[in-house]
Amino acid sequence: MQGVQQSQTTGKQGKYRHEDIYRSISDAIIEHRLKPGARLREDALADVFSISRTGIRKILQRLALEQLVTITPHRGASVTRPSADDAKDIFDARQLVECGLMPDVARCMRAAEAAELREMASQERQALRDGQQSTAIRLSADFHVRLAQLSGNEVLADFVERLCSRSSLILAVYGNPGHLGCESHDHDELIRFLEKGDGERAKAFMSRHLKTIESSLSIVEDDNSTPDLRQVFGV
Repeated sequence: MQGVQQSQTTGKQGKYRHEDIYRSISDAIIEHRLKPGARLREDALADVFSISRTGIRKILQRLALEQLVTITPHRGASVTRPSADDAKDIFDARQLVECGLMPDVARCMRAAEAAELREMASQERQALRDGQQSTAIRLSADFHVRLAQLSGNEVLADFVERLCSRSSLILAVYGNPGHLGCESHDHDELIRFLEKGDGERAKAFMSRHLKTIESSLSIVEDDNSTPDLRQVFGV
């Protein structure tokens, strides 16, 4: 019996360990520490995180399902490089989903949720002031995901999370240095509409907000690169 319990504990620890590694790689992609097109060698990642190549392969396959990583036969994995068509499709999807959720978010908004969102917007502004653009990118995505969660629709909130992750890749490829596309003061304005329960104005504002991000993009190509994984993950 003791052996079974020990095996179950070890299994849970392994699951949590894999989840931590998945989150570390995902965050590095979203925060642009791993650039689109960067090669992700299984042996190098296994060495960085001190796990087996089989474990790394499973994590990369999970990231591929979320379209953050592309796995090519005989070439291995790399951070997904979205095309111009991908960029248009993703922002079209965000317009449909995020704007459509705003009336529900406005109906569900309470003082505590508004305060939480204001704190997130404040952290994003501080990151920008400190020159921490990669952190600001993640915080901006977190803000949009949290908004979707407040609608109460878990399925659409999960979809928004994936769209925001893919949007970070688009910003990495087509965004302008020093500009997130997403203005943090816009988030404060959006909170005001939601706090008043004005879902229609929040919906219209979100639409303009997303169009501003999309219009800030410059469609240019960049060379693939092989990153120093130890530097990326601080090992």
